[in-house]
Amino acid sequence: MSSLDQNQEEETLAGEEGAHWISVSDLMAGLMMVFLLVAVVFMVIVQKESERMREVAEIYQDLREALYEDLLEEFEEDLPGWGAKLSPDLVITFQDSGALYEIGSANLRPRFAEILKEFFPRYVNVITSPDYREDIEEVRIEGHTSSEWTNAASENDAYINNMRLSQARTRSSLEYVINLPEVNAEEDWLKRNLTANGLSSSQPILNPDGSENEELSRRVEFRVRTDADSRIRAILEEQRRPVQEIEEP
Repeated sequence: MSSLDQNQEEETLAGEEGAHWISVSDLMAGLMMVFLLVAVVFMVIVQKESERMREVAEIYQDLREALYEDLLEEFEEDLPGWGAKLSPDLVITFQDSGALYEIGSANLRPRFAEILKEFFPRYVNVITSPDYREDIEEVRIEGHTSSEWTNAASENDAYINNMRLSQARTRSSLEYVINLPEVNAEEDWLKRNLTANGLSSSQPILNPDGSENEELSRRVEFRVRTDADSRIRAILEEQRRPVQEIEEP
């Protein structure tokens, strides 16, 4: 082979090799553009959903504040006489443990039955008003005990015994209030939204020194939960779907 032919062959191979690297670089540039587009789409989706979640949170914060004000207006004068308090997180706590239930029993004391008869119909009237009824996910009757249980074999035994007691007490409270004639008109709504939850000593009230305040720990709470959390969860689920669709081949 002459030197001229050899040079021509080398130039041809070099040209083919250069064309090959140009093709690979074009492919890499194209892939980078695809990844960049996916990233931009993802960022837009996240930004939009974050804005939606913020809007939902703001709406429900306004709702909680309005409901708190309405409950306070309704019950402010009665709460001290009932041994109760209302907190901004929409919890009404009955703290006079001596007026709630018979010792070691789920039976309502006559005084607590009177309080519930006066309290609950007015409470239902507020929370089922057109401003709130569609935005309430749950109304929880929560029963709390101290960690004490006479002659318990262990701390676990005391906890389990108190769990049974707190659950029985909240069920008896629910049974009493849902059968009040004054709330018959809202019976269907209450069956969908009213629950009884015994929590034993899992959420004790503490003294400033960190020790348990056994008296205040024995309490009954009526807690309103709005559906803000469920709506935000739905938004998060919607947010995941487009990302999954992008990732699927």
